[in-house]
Amino acid sequence: MHPAPASVRTRLALCLLALASTGVQAQDRKTSSDDPGFVGLPTTGKLDSSRVLGERHGAEAQPQEPPARKAAEARPKPDSRPAGKRRSDTGDEDEDQGNPAPKRRAKEASRDDTPVARPTLAIPAGGITGVVIESTGRGEQSKVPVTFGQVFATGDVARGTALAAKLADGTLLPLQMDVKASHPDGSVRHAVLSLLLPRLAGKDVGLALVKAPRKADDPGPARAGLGADATVSITEGGERYTASSDALFKAQKAQVWLHGPIVTELQVAAPLRNAQGAEHPHLAARFAVRWYGEAKKARVDVAIENNWAFEPDPRNIIYDVELTAGGKPVYAKQGFTHWHHARWRNLAWVGAAPALHLRHDPEYLIATRALPNYDRSVVVSSAALASLAARWKGPAAEPMGVGVAARAMPGTGGRMDIGLLPGWAAMYLLSMDAQAKDITLGTADLAGSWSIHYRDKRTGMPVGLMDYPYMTLLGQRSDTRNPQTGKLEAFPPCDKQACKTPNRADVAHQPGFAYLPYLVTGDHYYLEELQFWAMYNVFTAPPSYRKNIQGLLAPHQVRGQAWGLRTLGQAAYITPDGHPLKRQFTAILASNLDWYNAEYSTNPAANKLGVLTHGRAAVYRGKTSVAPWQDDFFTSSVGHVAELGFKGAEPLLKYKARFPLARMLGPGACWMTAANYTYAVRASPTAPIFETIAQAYTATVGPEIAALPCGSDALAAATERKPGDMGGYSHAPAGFPSNMQPALAYAATAGGEAGRKAWALFMARSIKADYSKGPQFAIVPR
Repeated sequence: MHPAPASVRTRLALCLLALASTGVQAQDRKTSSDDPGFVGLPTTGKLDSSRVLGERHGAEAQPQEPPARKAAEARPKPDSRPAGKRRSDTGDEDEDQGNPAPKRRAKEASRDDTPVARPTLAIPAGGITGVVIESTGRGEQSKVPVTFGQVFATGDVARGTALAAKLADGTLLPLQMDVKASHPDGSVRHAVLSLLLPRLAGKDVGLALVKAPRKADDPGPARAGLGADATVSITEGGERYTASSDALFKAQKAQVWLHGPIVTELQVAAPLRNAQGAEHPHLAARFAVRWYGEAKKARVDVAIENNWAFEPDPRNIIYDVELTAGGKPVYAKQGFTHWHHARWRNLAWVGAAPALHLRHDPEYLIATRALPNYDRSVVVSSAALASLAARWKGPAAEPMGVGVAARAMPGTGGRMDIGLLPGWAAMYLLSMDAQAKDITLGTADLAGSWSIHYRDKRTGMPVGLMDYPYMTLLGQRSDTRNPQTGKLEAFPPCDKQACKTPNRADVAHQPGFAYLPYLVTGDHYYLEELQFWAMYNVFTAPPSYRKNIQGLLAPHQVRGQAWGLRTLGQAAYITPDGHPLKRQFTAILASNLDWYNAEYSTNPAANKLGVLTHGRAAVYRGKTSVAPWQDDFFTSSVGHVAELGFKGAEPLLKYKARFPLARMLGPGACWMTAANYTYAVRASPTAPIFETIAQAYTATVGPEIAALPCGSDALAAATERKPGDMGGYSHAPAGFPSNMQPALAYAATAGGEAGRKAWALFMARSIKADYSKGPQFAIVPR
């Protein structure tokens, strides 16, 4: 059977994409300013909300576009068609960015879909930023322990500055600040802040973080809290293994995570041991005991791990388990299956647990540039939160479950997992909703359930690439021989049956689990989750492909390079200054940025389109085309890393900005196909990359369609779209135009006047996504 001519195939592909817009009509879109349930969001950050709205909805129409509609006409009605299938890198059908199934859409549409009212953040004036503490219990609480993570903008908290928590009446509460990471100028980047709230009863308490005179208080030696002993008891095959935090505090030097006049957190870890003192070959316990001396309360954090990197015969382990804290049982389960190279966590309190919900100021968090510039005009839908909460129950929310994430990451279908932040985390950031926070933190806890956790027994840390530059999960065992030591650095083989697990990890579809949870809590568990995933992403490829110690991400699919770079950049940015892995992540990130710059940004022979073409990029349509949405993922990750302050990402962003900008308004191209599923970059598999976007556009749509005026009714009719529709599921929060939006937002910032025009054109189209149900791509220019 002979293939159809290229022009016919092109027209067919466009028709399939255009089916997404058939029957879609615009309806009124409520914004935060006209929604009656919206209370307002006063902030301590400096942001012009009218500018955000202007950036989101566009202020200027370009000559090629149809007349712009008002922002109130931008929200489309739900589409009842089944999702179309897409092709993957290998040519298999792929629904990565597809719409939800019709039945699910109909069910969701029947729910109450009122926006979640964002309560006024009652933060006293005069602070750098602030938080609001809500009481979630009954009755009055006294001496309430509060600890949270806080990221600061460069220069806001100079080295050596002390902070206090200012109440609305001007009272200053002592604030313990454990600085974790610093900016290049020495100012505080990230710290864990702790205080004792004298009283909490019903009414929200706003706290402003203000500068205070530095005190010379000496908290004395760091000691574990009395009566906060945590124990683990595991029975496997009739053999009982145990561990006790108190015993470990006596037997080894604890690691200090927090220490000051308000709270001390100490950490200890060891393999589980039987009655004879013999170590279990695979199972270990890690304890983090946080003691608030004045309140006489302790938080006990226990992690059970099956993740030694180089212990022989790794396997899944089935056991009975019992946990206690302060002499009281806190968790028990029989027949528990613990996947290989995975871990799980349990939190408990000795003394009454504080009943509270802490809301950060999202304006300030975003203004620090530690987080992407999410559109604060998006008001999260209550139905979307209810749908999320419905998934947060049963086995999915229990140890070795996966929360609201996809259990098999490589599986097809549009989902909330994909983005610089996953959808559930973006919903939490924009709403500061308590349930969204619980789900975001809980799913980050359960990120330990995937078999990607390799801990170095020698150092006690996630295994480091610079310590084992030839380790890998792929390739031949012989590939792992380190020529300097003469030793193999291969992980011990894992028998397929003994290591069978339903939780399948994948770099190309990997959520950003732990970065935001660590930012807002300062919990060491989340820091290590971020480090585990970042290191896994760089050691999965064979050593020769990734240039061993350099940890290059280039061998992965383009989307894998995107999410690998995102996580690596976040780990390099937020890992504490004195942490031994800080240097490794920073060096690996620099190696990657150097490679991309040498290959593209500073290479005179690099393609002029600004598109990635190496490896498995141009494998579509007979190896002549790329997936622009994957390239957009990469561009958005580069933009995020550049905003984190890594200078090597800046020239790469300027280069990558060319491709989304040219697809929007380049000479001879048309914005209506800028978010196509594929985009041609060469005439044949052996031909050179096109010199101009006009050549690429013509090869993508065919000469007949390319000859039609951009934005015209004729072009819309030829592609079976409505005027103003980019196709590619324009109405969907995870459609191809939505995938493009973060890349275009970063390109708009980096692209000067061309960037401004491209963004205005993108926002002036008549069919746009309603991000209230999934805001992971709702990113706008700075």
